[in-house]
Amino acid sequence: MTSPLGVAIVGCGTISHQYLSNLITFPDVRVVACADLDLARAQEVASQYGVPVATTPEQAMAHPDVELVVNLTIPSAHAAVAMAAVEAGRHVYNEKPFTLDRESGSKLVEAAATAGVRLGSAPDTFLGAGLQTAARLVAEGAIGAPLTALTLLQSPGPESWHHSPEFLFQRGAGPLFDMGPYYLTALVTLFGPTRRVAAMARRAREERIIGSGPRAGTRFPVEVPTHTAALVEFAAGQAATMVFTFDSPLPRWGFIEITGTEATMEVPDPNTFGGEVRLRRAGDDEWTPVPTPGTTAGRGLGVLDMAQAIREGRPHRATGELGLHVLDTMLAIAESAERSEFLEVGSTCPMPEPLSEGWDPVKGHG
Repeated sequence: MTSPLGVAIVGCGTISHQYLSNLITFPDVRVVACADLDLARAQEVASQYGVPVATTPEQAMAHPDVELVVNLTIPSAHAAVAMAAVEAGRHVYNEKPFTLDRESGSKLVEAAATAGVRLGSAPDTFLGAGLQTAARLVAEGAIGAPLTALTLLQSPGPESWHHSPEFLFQRGAGPLFDMGPYYLTALVTLFGPTRRVAAMARRAREERIIGSGPRAGTRFPVEVPTHTAALVEFAAGQAATMVFTFDSPLPRWGFIEITGTEATMEVPDPNTFGGEVRLRRAGDDEWTPVPTPGTTAGRGLGVLDMAQAIREGRPHRATGELGLHVLDTMLAIAESAERSEFLEVGSTCPMPEPLSEGWDPVKGHG
């Protein structure tokens, strides 16, 4: 790195605080501007984190010191905001989902390639110590040849605690699209891209009731399936069984188990940056914990790796192609459930290289 990469945060909602609390500590990036359609909110967030400029999204993209736009707008705005940034000649890192449909996602990837700018996409949790350790173990052959995965995300639904949960039950959300990116991204970084899927889905209730906050008791419609079960086949031959549900009174989440020819590996919650990795080899009676060197700094690691990669002229890891492939896989799962048939996944993506064990967000690569 010769100088910090200038970054603008576009979208100053709740998630922006998780990004900013980390980004302002990384010496390889400099947050130049906070932008939002609500200028007062942009000013409040900029003031809280010592960011020098609070402005509109359009002005942030035109700022001469901004090289990378971190797009934290609502999912329905991801494609339009990212395209505007690309057209302004800026690199873009999108919160998940990458976009809401294949067409807009593909157009965005093509436009970025034409403009010579880079795209990145959340989730970047796979860059944390837990999932990076798991990726290195698989690459090193610690479980033998990887064969299968089992994942589980179940809860009674976010309406019990979220004060405004309606958007989580609308197009582009539900348990598959809200939480699926974490689990699918983790598996793609362990196995490589997916090839085909089969799924079933259901909606337990037509309405839900807000359970807390000033609007407690308010009923709202459910527009998407609240339970999805999927079989996913990967291009390299592995298979995964995946469950995503908001219909269970028993909450269980963060479960990923990878089975290989020589051992089974328990992988940390893919919605976190740390967690424990455990191995159980053939013939073992107990699980063996594995040290997990690396960072647990949190959201923004994908932005940091992208910034360093731009300066160093190397590929970054949380790519737009990865985000688009995960989106394509989720859409195929949803379509398979509607059509009751196996469906091919048309896209692919490069498999991210594991980080070195000594990589530190403050000090750089080890």
